[in-house]
Amino acid sequence: MARGKLRIYLGAAPGVGKTYAMLSEAHRRVERGTDCVVAFVEHHGRPRTEVMLHGLEQIQRREIEYRGTVFTEMDVDAVLERRPAVALVDELAHTNVPGSRNTKRWQDVAELLAAGIDVVSTVNIQHLESLGDVVESITGVRQRETVPDEVVRRADQIELVDMSPQALRRRMAHGNIYKSDKVDAALSNYFRPGNLTALRELALLWVADRVDEYLQQYRGEHDIKSTWQARERIVVGLTGGPEGRTLIRRAARMAAKGSGSEILAVYVARSDGLTSASPKELAVQRTLVEDLGGTFHHVIGDDIPASLLAFARGVNATQIVLGSSRRKAWQYILGPGVGQTVARDSGPDLDVHIVTHEEVAKGRGLPVARGARLGRARIVWGWAAGVLGPALLTVLLTNVDADLGLANDMLLFLTLTVAAALFGGLLPALASAAFGSFLLNYYFTPPVHKITIADPKNIVAIVIFVLVAVSVASVVDVAARRTHQAARLRAESEILSFLAGSVLRGETSLDALLERVRETFAMESVALLERESDVAPWTRAGSVGPRPVGRPEDADVDMPVGDHMALALSGRVLPAEDRRVLGAFAAQAAVVLDRQRLVGEAEEARKLAEGNRIRTALLAAVSHDLRTPLASIKAAVTSLRSDDVEWSEQDRAELLEGIESGADRLDHLVGNLLDMSRLQTGTVTPLIREIDLDEVVPMALGGVPEDSVVLDIPETLPMVEVDPGLLERAVANIVENAVKYSPPATPVTVAASGMAQRVEIRVTDRGPGVPDTAKDRIFAPFQRYGDAPRGAGVGLGLAVARGFAEAMGGTLAAEDTPGGGLTMVLTVRAAPGPDRPQAGLSAQVTS
Repeated sequence: MARGKLRIYLGAAPGVGKTYAMLSEAHRRVERGTDCVVAFVEHHGRPRTEVMLHGLEQIQRREIEYRGTVFTEMDVDAVLERRPAVALVDELAHTNVPGSRNTKRWQDVAELLAAGIDVVSTVNIQHLESLGDVVESITGVRQRETVPDEVVRRADQIELVDMSPQALRRRMAHGNIYKSDKVDAALSNYFRPGNLTALRELALLWVADRVDEYLQQYRGEHDIKSTWQARERIVVGLTGGPEGRTLIRRAARMAAKGSGSEILAVYVARSDGLTSASPKELAVQRTLVEDLGGTFHHVIGDDIPASLLAFARGVNATQIVLGSSRRKAWQYILGPGVGQTVARDSGPDLDVHIVTHEEVAKGRGLPVARGARLGRARIVWGWAAGVLGPALLTVLLTNVDADLGLANDMLLFLTLTVAAALFGGLLPALASAAFGSFLLNYYFTPPVHKITIADPKNIVAIVIFVLVAVSVASVVDVAARRTHQAARLRAESEILSFLAGSVLRGETSLDALLERVRETFAMESVALLERESDVAPWTRAGSVGPRPVGRPEDADVDMPVGDHMALALSGRVLPAEDRRVLGAFAAQAAVVLDRQRLVGEAEEARKLAEGNRIRTALLAAVSHDLRTPLASIKAAVTSLRSDDVEWSEQDRAELLEGIESGADRLDHLVGNLLDMSRLQTGTVTPLIREIDLDEVVPMALGGVPEDSVVLDIPETLPMVEVDPGLLERAVANIVENAVKYSPPATPVTVAASGMAQRVEIRVTDRGPGVPDTAKDRIFAPFQRYGDAPRGAGVGLGLAVARGFAEAMGGTLAAEDTPGGGLTMVLTVRAAPGPDRPQAGLSAQVTS
């Protein structure tokens, strides 16, 4: 069974017309032939809203006694038994009376949606859970009834019911919202112009967010990379340093200047090492940006400027906020820095703001680790310090007339070796030690300009120099590797903790998990592939991003999950260190896929159980109701074939009439069973055409006794759009049921009337009637109400009639007959076209 669809009318304040708009939509759907009922609508004494309830079927509410007072709530069981196509449920954030089926009304709505019933509901912006504090600061009133934002965001349609504050206050003053004794107090408190303006803005912004989700989906589906500046979206680049708070607050002030602006804070971590980011500081900044209404994102990328720009363009950002560099002046010789690079490569569609802060030029504290390989720039500088440095120092010392002594010369060369180790690691430092010792021996150790050492003390000094240089280089290299390992563990722990948190939060969407993988590793597309065996072709179980691959060998990175599943990523090649984290994502993706399939299998099992229930009921009905006419037919045939009795012509005629009657009953029962089977399997395909009711309805009365039905079909009725065969069967079943329960000598009335774009056929009997609690059950398969005799049928007539009516786009409902009895109302669509000319009297036919 497909899940029902949720449509929500969202308003900024009470009285803007949400319920009125919902009821207007209901009338439009009913006119189109949709089976629409009022599950719960509260008109609050507003006359115009109350009038809109007329003409709509209303489900009787459930009465609950609480603390000596009787309250009424929506009867979820009654709505589920009625199973309409659409149910109207007002006030989504309402808290049910203790003793109800669920605590909140949105939980009731969730049950209806799970049962395949479409729901139309209403909610005010102040009832959204995330906006409670904001609304309280505006109005001074704390909303006690709230609904989670996610419930509203998951709605298939959200329509804003908007009204200016001035118009709403006029409506209030005219008494259209509250009674006259409450108008003055409301206008001077909650309904002040400032309050209404602020609430209206909140509603507009919230709906704009939902519209933006549709825009992002569209851009992704059409592979649109350029920025569409439909709204201001500000990306804040964080380094994990203390200046991040300043940047976030500055971005929030920028967003406040433009209504609808959005803040996205992003921290880019290198995939092959640790930065100087403080996890504690990042946690504080995450909390700050979320408190200011923004979102926090953690992505991984080797090239920080490129990753930041890719993220900004991916979210359709219009502005980027970065902090002035914390590097000291001499550090700029290593490169232009992130800010300048982003500003240079941003292009015309992105504005880059460089914000000053208190940490400018104070240095980054611990040097940024580039991993075991310390980075190309640092390695270049390491080799320059280790090779060019000693050469330049030698030129300087040999051309300056200053005899510093061998010990001081060694210290100068040792300084360059240490610098080479700090910049480039072990290899440049070893090269510097070897090259420096050679220069010391050749230029500064007697005899000079010869590779020999005369004084043994100088040999000891040079050996010590080499040992110290190698030791320093080794210590620096080991420290860099240990820092890299710690970095990997910390970065991985952050990602894995997020992954574990998603599991605990119950996030079961495969697409959402794959999108998180794509964002984390800065990939173009991610696909989860699977196959049934080693030789079977690969199929995509899920994918995100443009152009996902169809085979693991076509991907830039593939991570096997078991024997017949793999996670395939396209966009760039990941370093080996990232595969451990990627493996965790792949394992979680397999778990999510299995969970989704288990949910699907559970739904299939539920359908099978429902089918088994129907088959059991069918067998129970067939075991008696089909055997009864067979028994009468066999008894009559046996009597006719008996040679012991000489039957008169009258007796023979009675026996033959019994055989014919039993065969007709069998044909009717088998026909209903076949029709119900077609409805259950969804194979009923109506052939809709325009036809007059007086061509179809009289043909449906052939199976009832004469003088048992009075037909009243006006000639002025418009033509209807139906399948004549299905309509005839539906009317026949309804009439036969009415005649069965109608008292003797009391005919059943079949009348038709036009209403807007529909035509109603009303079949009225004067039988015992049906209570409201049982009106829906009589349409269920294999259900017979009251003390109907077992031979009266298998209880499929009305179920088949309703199924045929809905297949043609109509409805079938039961109402009480004034004065006693039951009236079946069959509604079908009227054919478009000019009204017929008025004729004389209605055509009345007695059958």
